[in-house]
Amino acid sequence: MWLYVLKRIVLAAAITVIAVTLLFVMIQAVPGDPAAVLLGPRATPELRAELHERMGLDQPLPMQVVMFFGGLLQGDLGFDVFTQRPVRSIVFEQLPYTIALILTAIAWSVLVAVPLGCYSAMRRNSVIDKVVGVMAVATIAIPSFVMAIYALLIFAVWLNWLPAIGAGSGFWGGVTHLILPAFVVGIGWVGYLSRIVRASMLEILGENHVRMARSFGLSEGRIVARYALPLAILPTVTILGVGMAHLLSAAVFVEVVFARPGIGTLIVQAVDSRNYPIVMGTVLATTVLFVVSTTIADFVNAALDPRIRGDL
Repeated sequence: MWLYVLKRIVLAAAITVIAVTLLFVMIQAVPGDPAAVLLGPRATPELRAELHERMGLDQPLPMQVVMFFGGLLQGDLGFDVFTQRPVRSIVFEQLPYTIALILTAIAWSVLVAVPLGCYSAMRRNSVIDKVVGVMAVATIAIPSFVMAIYALLIFAVWLNWLPAIGAGSGFWGGVTHLILPAFVVGIGWVGYLSRIVRASMLEILGENHVRMARSFGLSEGRIVARYALPLAILPTVTILGVGMAHLLSAAVFVEVVFARPGIGTLIVQAVDSRNYPIVMGTVLATTVLFVVSTTIADFVNAALDPRIRGDL
């Protein structure tokens, strides 16, 4: 197991370096001069050249990549071109909001989706199974930004049950402001995960070790909880790890609609103002989040199923 963990950590580090390098090159390839955007049309050539030098844009692209990773190894992500604050501080201020949003969305969607999927598999073709199937397709098909707008209108404007915008202050203020965004991000995953759990559970319930457990007279609930669910949950864990990219993209729309602080809002503002240091800092943060989530999913799968440890 420790050898598997070491291999996955090395692979995750290599993936992070390659992904950040490719994203860095793509960002630099975006048309337009960031100095012209930051300084305005009346800026003199001398001011533009000075800003290019300060941002490192006067260097060749390979040298810019080397300079970025050199600063990264020292914990230096550069400075915001507007406020001159360290990018690291700005990103770390916004990152907890996005992590809290994603983890809350994952937690409530898993707590709802897994029991629904298990029940649908145990009561196949029942009325509840068909209703869950229809609701799953409906929630998956609705884009997150559309769901965010309607949730805002219904629960915040019409019913006035929950706050509309911002992140709130204090513990309970933060919790109440988190409910609607987490609901919007997680609602599509309830249907998606319940369908995956149902399909996997139906396959596991037909295997020999489950039939053997039934022959010993064990109850169906105990069979599902002890012998079927640990195996049926493996695809769900993998999907959650890989689905971090989808959750991050959904969080971008949700944070903008609900005017919440977070990495999504920071990315939109930085791209709009061509604030390259902030863009690269947020890109690095989202890339690391994605790689870490997939690596954790692999660790959980390897712990649940020892056969996976020899696949790498």
